[in-house]
Amino acid sequence: MTAAERAARTAEADELCSGAYDTCGGPDTGVALVAVGGYGRAELAPYSDLDVVLVHDEDVDLGELAELLWYPLWDSGARLDHSVRSLPEMLAAAEADHRVASGLLDVRHLAGDPGLTLRLRTTMLAHWRRGARKRLPEVREASESRHRLMGELAHLSVPDLKEAEGGLRDATTLRGLVATWLVDVPHTELERSRQVLLDVRDLVHGMAGRSSDRVAPEMWPELSLALGLADDTGREGRAAQVLVREAGRRITHLTRLAWRRVDGVLTRPASPKQARRPILEPLAPGVALSKGEVVLDRGADPARDPLLLLRAATAAAEHGVVLAPPTASRLARECAPLPDPWPEEARRLLVRLLASGRGLLEVWETLEETGALGSLLPEWERVRMLPHASVIHRFTVDRHVVETCIEASALIRSVARPDVLVVAALLHDIGKGGLTEHSVAGEPIARTVATRIGFDAEEVDLVGLLVRWHLLLAETATTRDPDDPATVELVTSRVPTTEALSLLSALTEADAKATSPKAWTSWRAGLVVDLARRAHAALDTGVALPAITTDEVPRPADLRPDSVSIEVERLADGSRVTTIAHDRVGLLADFAAMFALQRVAVRAARVWAQGELGVTVWEVASDEVDAAILRTKYDAIVGGRLDPGTRFAAGPAPDGLAPSVVVRPEASEQATVLEVRAADRPGVVYLVCAALAGLDVAVRSAHVDTLGPQAVDVFYLQEASAGALSETRAAEAAHAVRAALTGPADSL
Repeated sequence: MTAAERAARTAEADELCSGAYDTCGGPDTGVALVAVGGYGRAELAPYSDLDVVLVHDEDVDLGELAELLWYPLWDSGARLDHSVRSLPEMLAAAEADHRVASGLLDVRHLAGDPGLTLRLRTTMLAHWRRGARKRLPEVREASESRHRLMGELAHLSVPDLKEAEGGLRDATTLRGLVATWLVDVPHTELERSRQVLLDVRDLVHGMAGRSSDRVAPEMWPELSLALGLADDTGREGRAAQVLVREAGRRITHLTRLAWRRVDGVLTRPASPKQARRPILEPLAPGVALSKGEVVLDRGADPARDPLLLLRAATAAAEHGVVLAPPTASRLARECAPLPDPWPEEARRLLVRLLASGRGLLEVWETLEETGALGSLLPEWERVRMLPHASVIHRFTVDRHVVETCIEASALIRSVARPDVLVVAALLHDIGKGGLTEHSVAGEPIARTVATRIGFDAEEVDLVGLLVRWHLLLAETATTRDPDDPATVELVTSRVPTTEALSLLSALTEADAKATSPKAWTSWRAGLVVDLARRAHAALDTGVALPAITTDEVPRPADLRPDSVSIEVERLADGSRVTTIAHDRVGLLADFAAMFALQRVAVRAARVWAQGELGVTVWEVASDEVDAAILRTKYDAIVGGRLDPGTRFAAGPAPDGLAPSVVVRPEASEQATVLEVRAADRPGVVYLVCAALAGLDVAVRSAHVDTLGPQAVDVFYLQEASAGALSETRAAEAAHAVRAALTGPADSL
């Protein structure tokens, strides 16, 4: 089936309708027979209805014309959807129902007065454009309601080519959005995908022998043959599935992008002069926000900056905005390739992207649609548009993987290595599509990817273990006796550490939730959690934490009791800053505020007491840190001229997750260990240290690390007079830190 066949079918229907009009003596003025909807677009499928309207001027008496017109059309066997309306009635119907208004955008003349048809068409278009700002929210709500009911074409086991998200109805809606003149849509991409779905619908009609938009599973092999597609499976119709699902996904992507742009138009300043003024809001080096889309700033040079693609994608996902497709396409073409292995900053950006939550989905789709994803993860082609063999899965493999990352992003507080968790979530199904069991096939692929993106050998082993055994907990918990010691032994023999077990538990939950609600019922969750708890107890009840740091640094000769020494060492991708000052309660808080006020991103930090001195070593992202400027900030903070407390007030975390603040009594005999996991944002270390200083608690050693979007900070605390904190004081310290990070009301 082709567009030419649809055109021939439409021409035959046109001849039938115009012949019937002439036979019944339809007048040449004041009355017109018009086609609307799909018939108006000349897109008739074999069993489509003929959507026609007999429209007339208000002062024209039709007499028996309508009755005489419909009978010969019925007698011909045509499926007819007809109505009779005056021109004012057409306007009233369009005003009352946006679906009627949308259908009338495709009015096409069949017979009668062409001038009346032209007036109707121009009036409908003007009416549509004039009322667009008021009507579009109503159109959007109707579309989203339909999507919730029908599902997404790209992932349904029995997709509806018309009504599902990404189907022909959405393509028509996009044409309507373009007709408003408020936004534009890439015409070539839209039409290519639309024609694919129209071709497939024609074939489905022929196979079903009736009007049907649903593709039953048994139709896929025949569709592959009818469409002339090579299908290496010989039975599953994989090629046809990929073709149809790709078209649906592309329309879905264009639809989401178009509605984002509509939002930007509807919220744009009323002044035309203001609306035309380009505003670039810097987000990251080389990356800016313009009209709700992430673009490159004027100084960006992709050929010299291999991190620019990841930086732009991460900024878009974390801010919940669009990565402009032209920007992604340009970066895919021009960005310098990343070295193998990736630099540390590239891996950090990838982790932040994967852990960005719901904002990941649309950005990932843009990377895929523009070809940018292939340069970052060539292995993605293995699972792209790959259907799941199990009907319990609601998504294709590639979308399921993205959903797993989104679910994992909500669990990063429960694990010590969120970076490993989200990368394992990305790669857990990478082995699918072959004959080998996918967790076995996926492990070496995952190891290769983890090595390329810059993980060390121990981390690569951990990623490989998680991919190899990502089904272990779910399968064991639901098929083995939990009270049998051999059940726990089976788990611990494959997952030998508590760290790996915690990560596997989180990955299991994320994987199940991304599969379908049936895969993570309260019953299944209870079984998995109980098995993980038993296995954890069998492995180790303790938690390994870093020891107190005792490095020695030379004392600066000119260091006075009221002065500070700050030295900056340039690194390949940042700086190392060493500070030395006389130790006191609150010293670490002042240094942390110094960096936060400069908006210098802290990757890691260590602090320890050396006699009467307090020493800190900070690894920061910027290679433009100036020791003199830092010293000026520090002096202003200590002198009371700058109050960090007013700059970094407690509030909701940017990732929406509550911080984790836990006392680890088993970790040290000389100090009280406080472990803090919170969203990485300016001022986190300052807020923690200021809260502790407010209780006159001294920080004797600290280990601050940033793993993707999460700060994982460990503080060794002592009373100012020396000695570990009592249980009461430790609880008080934990409560104060939690309150500092979230606000008193949320910390209870």
